[in-house]
Amino acid sequence: MAEKNPFPGENNTGHVWDDNLRELKNPPPTWWTIAFWASVVWWVVYGLLYPMWPIGQEPTKGLMGALSDQYEGGWSQIKEYEQGLAEVEQLRAQFETKIQAMTAKEILQDEGLSNYTVASAKVLFGDNCAPCHGRGGQGGPSYPVLADDDWLYGGTVETIEQTISNGRQGVMPAHAGTLGADKVARLAQYVVNLSEGKDDPEGKELFTASGCIACHGMDAKGMQAMGAANLTDAIWRFDEPDRLASAQRTIAHGVNNPGDPETRQAQMPAFGKRLSKDDIKKLAVYVYKFGGGQ
Repeated sequence: MAEKNPFPGENNTGHVWDDNLRELKNPPPTWWTIAFWASVVWWVVYGLLYPMWPIGQEPTKGLMGALSDQYEGGWSQIKEYEQGLAEVEQLRAQFETKIQAMTAKEILQDEGLSNYTVASAKVLFGDNCAPCHGRGGQGGPSYPVLADDDWLYGGTVETIEQTISNGRQGVMPAHAGTLGADKVARLAQYVVNLSEGKDDPEGKELFTASGCIACHGMDAKGMQAMGAANLTDAIWRFDEPDRLASAQRTIAHGVNNPGDPETRQAQMPAFGKRLSKDDIKKLAVYVYKFGGGQ
């Protein structure tokens, strides 16, 4: 191919493709060459100064590590990390010891300890609670808001601690079979009217006759001991754009009814075996201080 080079006198290899594509033999730019050799020199210098070269199960200590008397056996990134972690744990120990000996309510009464607990529980909440309740407690789709003052089971710090530890599972019977579509629709309209502050005597009569008062009370404000929702406010456990249709579904299919694909799912897992008692106390304080505690 070199004998048929159509570009004689050009500094190329003689390899030509598609009539004019060829490989030149020009040297790379000077700046690139300098940068290349500088990187090689830096790599060697770094290897001499810091732990790098593998020898058996351990790397070389490097000049910086060998000359350091701050770390036993010489400096390394792992040793520096471990020392920093030990210093942090030493600072936290004074607070952690108090938390072990105090209840969540007592922690709230100690401003300094309460602030520490909130700061240290942020990661705990993000890892265990935020996927459902949001990082700020604003609640995800069909999950309760933790930053308001509306609680199904109560918002005292003791109750929150119990909820985190033991979990919760909502229960509401399905009424489609016992009431029929017309009464379900009428009850749903009554619930919507309640949330909007509208008077509805006929709806209230059906509400009472259908036995809804057994859980939600005569005033429809719910019973926290049973986890029954307050129906008189505008805060909905299963909020959807069409609130009337949402109420109809809940009344007709209930909550956590096995075998019914349309039933509402409302279950919070228990964290009592996943987290330590101290971590649960921290989370209870953290949730309480979102602003919705009682």
